[in-house]
Formats: sequence, structure tokens, C-alpha cells
Amino acid sequence: MSQAQFRQLSPEAPELAPIIEGLFGEYSARYGDFFARDAEVELTEWYLPPRGTFVVLEREGEIIAMGAYKALDAETAELKRIWTRSDLRRQGLALQVLVELERRAELAGYTGVFLTTGFRQPEAVRLYLSHGYQPQFDITRNPEEYSLPPHDGRLRFRKLLNQHVTAGAAHETQ
Repeated sequence: MSQAQFRQLSPEAPELAPIIEGLFGEYSARYGDFFARDAEVELTEWYLPPRGTFVVLEREGEIIAMGAYKALDAETAELKRIWTRSDLRRQGLALQVLVELERRAELAGYTGVFLTTGFRQPEAVRLYLSHGYQPQFDITRNPEEYSLPPHDGRLRFRKLLNQHVTAGAAHETQ
């Protein structure tokens, strides 16, 4: 198996279509139209440097995972679209994407990261908790409770970044 590499893309790049369709197909299967009533409007420029990025993880020329961030505020990057192809799960690819997004956010000058995941994504919750993210909700409650008012179904997490990126840490292609 060849080594996977990161590549930065525009969120409008045509080669993203299959993996974006996979992401939204999974959301639809898990949630139906639950999040449709307050769907986020997103602009491409939010995910472009210097304040944002959109990366893919590729292996043998195939996109196998992706992730992005945009500015939440001047100090905080909001991580978005972290997703791994369903046939390649349980290989640590989402963690690789998470670490790469954190690294890039720190290089861009952010001191912290924020993200949300849905109440029906226990694997994502486990990933974020195991990587030092602080839940902004009660993890002892049934996550389904967060789908009921006054909640919006989103489970929020925050993490401070290390602020000591080492030279030579980059392992990407542009």
C-alpha cells in the first residue's frame, strides 16, 4: 500500500464531487432532513488561505479522506467536513486529517480549534475525545437528547493548539 499524501484544493474542485456526495449521503442516511431546517450557508472563500483551507488525503491518486477549516473568529479555526470514505474506515485516516488540519491552523496563526459533530456520530465523538478535544456538552447524557429543543443536534468541541510547530513538519503536496 502506498503512502497517503495531503493536497490542498478549492472546495469547488470537480474531483471532490464523489467524496462530497459520500459525506452528504451519509448525513442523509443518519439524519434524514433533521439539519435541513437550519442548513448552513457556506461560501467558498471561507475555505481559502490565508484564513481557511480545504485538504484531501490521497492514496495512489484517489481521494480517500478530506477536511477543512474556516475562521470562527480571529483566534479560532472551525474544523469542517472531516470525512473518510466508508470503505476505508478504521484505518486512522480521520485522525490523520484532524492532525493535519490542526497543524495547518496553527501555522495560519490560530490558537484554538472548534468543531461540531452530529448527535448520531459516536465514532466522531470518540475520535475528538481521544485527541484532547473538550466537549461543550454533557457526555454522560444520551446524545439523542441533543436533538430536542432547546438543542440543535450539534455536539460542540474546543481544543487549544500547541503553538510550537516544528520546522520540517510539513508532509504535503500542493
